[in-house]
Amino acid sequence: MHYRGGMQRAGSPRLVAIAGVVFVIGVLAVVALFVTPLVADGSTAPTAVYLLTMCAPLGFVLGLVAALRSGRRVR
Repeated sequence: MHYRGGMQRAGSPRLVAIAGVVFVIGVLAVVALFVTPLVADGSTAPTAVYLLTMCAPLGFVLGLVAALRSGRRVR
């Protein structure tokens, strides 16, 4: 097996950045989910906000995958 260091180094920071952005979008959606009833006189948030909250665990999993890929040893 050959070591492809250039490909791994370029892909891992990009995946971490994508994971961070997706996670932040999810956290902002969770905050919006709780703030919307306070601002909108008790009405619920739009369905899109509920769907965007799923970005938080998705971003977390992507971050874990990036960490595991970058921490893998070369044999």
